[in-house]
Amino acid sequence: DVAPARELYRARRAVVLERLAAMGLDVVHPAGAFYVFPSIEKFGISSEEFCLRLIDEAGVALVPGSCFSAEGYVRLSYCCSMENLEEGLDRLESFVRTLEA
Repeated sequence: DVAPARELYRARRAVVLERLAAMGLDVVHPAGAFYVFPSIEKFGISSEEFCLRLIDEAGVALVPGSCFSAEGYVRLSYCCSMENLEEGLDRLESFVRTLEA
């Protein structure tokens, strides 16, 4: 029965979408994957630079959108524990705030 796993991922997706919206990051709601592609275009840096700085400054690894022919976006997976997801989102939010300053 995959229903419990499906509900777990739906809950994680809801948390991610809510948190990204609160950070002011535009994102298309995924229909069935366990990752999202928030836009980082407003920061005026490449997706590679964003990800390199994010891992260096906040200890969070995302994948540059340029790896998927989607420059201006980053890929964030929510295929992890809710605890790790919340910690990563907290760190991402802190990093995003530094870019807005």
